[in-house]
Amino acid sequence: MGEHGNGDPKSGAVITAGEGESGKYAIDNPGLPPHRPRLADVDEKAAKRAERQVSVLFILSIIGTVVTFVGYFAIGQTDGDLHLLRLQNTLLGVGTALAMLGIGLGIVHWAKTLMPDHEIVEDRKPLRQEVHREEAQKIVTEVLDESQIARRPLLRNTLIGAALLAPLPAVAFFRDLDRSEDFGVERMRHTLWAPGVRLVRDPTGTPIRAADLTIGSAMHVIPENLREITYHGERLAEKAKSVVLLMRMNPNEFRNTIPGREDWTVDGIIACSKVCTHVGCPVALYERHTHHLLCPCHQSTFDAAENFKVVFGPAGRPLPQLPISVDEEGFLIATSDFTEPVGPTYWERGHTDPEGDYPA
Repeated sequence: MGEHGNGDPKSGAVITAGEGESGKYAIDNPGLPPHRPRLADVDEKAAKRAERQVSVLFILSIIGTVVTFVGYFAIGQTDGDLHLLRLQNTLLGVGTALAMLGIGLGIVHWAKTLMPDHEIVEDRKPLRQEVHREEAQKIVTEVLDESQIARRPLLRNTLIGAALLAPLPAVAFFRDLDRSEDFGVERMRHTLWAPGVRLVRDPTGTPIRAADLTIGSAMHVIPENLREITYHGERLAEKAKSVVLLMRMNPNEFRNTIPGREDWTVDGIIACSKVCTHVGCPVALYERHTHHLLCPCHQSTFDAAENFKVVFGPAGRPLPQLPISVDEEGFLIATSDFTEPVGPTYWERGHTDPEGDYPA
């Protein structure tokens, strides 16, 4: 180590804090900086003014929620009118922004102007096994006193009103995603596919012959009767449920594992729902060599060669398979609807279908 003892802390080579001549190397605790009171701390008029400003922000939040409801319910369905659609979108955007920003800015302004801003140091208390009710109650009381909720009813009432109204548009939006009168779980059980409905290309509507598909190819198809729906919103909803992925593989590579589906394919041509059974994302990536279908959202992987069973990922059940055949003109047709509900699993799908089409 050498004669100077560089490795010995007592050798004098290293001077620690608090040691040396007159302790000049020690660093004293500087403590907390002096507190500078705000204007609202010493002037009640300024505090009242800050209270009114916060309340105005909360009231703006309430107004924003009302504007959102007006845009959503008063205007209603726009039926393709671009002027109404722009007005509705503007009201929804402005209303939602006011509702959220009003509460956020109000709480921030409240904390900066009225709540105590003293810096304190609180010693860590020893861990105890029993909860001290009186101490917890004291802490809650101190929080209420510091927030000044009890002293300032205008703040309390406007905050309660804004907080109660702000979530309502989201509740209405999610509940009212489908405005049709027959909304219900039964709409999820059935699609436009039916015996004799042709498979057509999207968006041209061209029927598909078996000879149009080569081994390894895949295409996005829809039911021909989708074109009969004139209302745009209903057409989109039905298309979302009925969209199908059609592919062709070597018939020798297909291994049917479900009894009763022996005649659901045509010379290696097989069809399935594109709606992932996890959360409903569109399954569109087909790997021709492994016959795997990949959902890009959460990487659920399905094996088309074995009735679209799940081979990887969070999906809990196979993709529904569409039974297909060929009509007299050589075009591909469906022989029935899907024999199980498409899309993500939901609670009601386990119940017995009233028409007896689906197993319980």
